[in-house]
Amino acid sequence: MLEKQDETTQARDPQAKKGRPTPKRSEAEANRRTRVTVPKDRKEAARQARERMRSEREKQRTALLEGDERHLPPRDKGPVRKFARDYVDSRWSLSEFFLPAAVLILVLSIVKVPALQLLSTLLFLLFFVLVALDFVRLGFGLRKQLAERFENQNTRGAVAYGLMRILQMRRLRLPKPQVRRGERP
Repeated sequence: MLEKQDETTQARDPQAKKGRPTPKRSEAEANRRTRVTVPKDRKEAARQARERMRSEREKQRTALLEGDERHLPPRDKGPVRKFARDYVDSRWSLSEFFLPAAVLILVLSIVKVPALQLLSTLLFLLFFVLVALDFVRLGFGLRKQLAERFENQNTRGAVAYGLMRILQMRRLRLPKPQVRRGERP
């Protein structure tokens, strides 16, 4: 009984011996070589590489749909990017309606009625100016919040990331929005 206690305490002690001899270098190298399974031909190696890439892309796709932070692509990872996503997703913005409005304005400009063509041009210019002002407002607000929350961290590219996200319609954004509109990020 005393012998068993001594062995357990000895195994946990970092200064204790490991109870087996250290392998020779040649034995350790041979052990490492046998563990790696390298395919014999290039076709098999390429097939294995494609399979690994396919599984990695599938992990990233499910992470984008579910918001799993561990498997997101590098451009979406980190607390700074998560905050930028949440900041943008928690607000209403005119910018996210830019694409549907542009399609509507395009349809109006195709019609052969000169008054509608003029109206579509004026609508497009007005909408473009409003979206630009919305970008500026959101950009300054996001930059200020990032400076307050992440003083000593690298926030480079986070404002552009948020602005590009706001151009997409909310339903089509990836990673999926994790906050509702009106919630605080």
